[in-house]
Amino acid sequence: MSPELPFDAYGRYYDLLYRDKDSAAEAAYVCGVLERQGIVEGSLLELGSGTGRHGRLLAGRGYRVQGIERSPRMMAAAATGGGFACQLGDARSVRMGCRFDAVLSLFHVLSYQTSNEDLGAVFATAAAHLEAGGVFVFDAWYSPAVLAQRPSVRVKRMADEETEILRIAEPTMLPNENRVDVHYTMVVRDRRHGSVQLLEETHPMRHFSLPEIDWLAAAHGFRRVAAEEFLSGRVPGEDTWGVCFVLSNR
Repeated sequence: MSPELPFDAYGRYYDLLYRDKDSAAEAAYVCGVLERQGIVEGSLLELGSGTGRHGRLLAGRGYRVQGIERSPRMMAAAATGGGFACQLGDARSVRMGCRFDAVLSLFHVLSYQTSNEDLGAVFATAAAHLEAGGVFVFDAWYSPAVLAQRPSVRVKRMADEETEILRIAEPTMLPNENRVDVHYTMVVRDRRHGSVQLLEETHPMRHFSLPEIDWLAAAHGFRRVAAEEFLSGRVPGEDTWGVCFVLSNR
């Protein structure tokens, strides 16, 4: 992730902002991806585990999940136990001293690696932690869709009993860098006391083509065994914003 630590400012509101995500369906999909590669149980390393939404669900399906999260605020919000553990660390440099049956990096963590050096470092981390015959599973923004559809300004409103949030996402395309800088402006209102807070963050997001992923995979001892639309499993195309990639070290 970038040095500015995206999610530091609004990490405290992360679960509310993404409460509408079907995390159970996403975890079921990831289990299906793993099972197709013969990994029906065992240990998983999740790089960028956030507040542990996916990790806890995967642990509930019988896997042992170790999360790595760079944001202290996000990690502090993660509930551990029941097969899921989490520790503070950087996906680019962490070394656990052990190996796992699979390495995961979900919800576009790879897209936050905007430099070639950071990308290579995350791939090296995955390679260093995989058992022979293991897989590296991640999703990322897909260049053909980003360039064909082009990101637009989006507004999101979410609320619970205590907090009401208005979030505006304003993208800036940087085509020569395969990057979109998404500037978030959030108005947060405390529904109990009526206080209002303004938060702003910019999230640089890189997008990838299949040849780019294949080059990165080969450079770190992987080969691509699957690339499909996240959740649906459809063949990627110009309407496929998020693609799930499966790399094997076999």
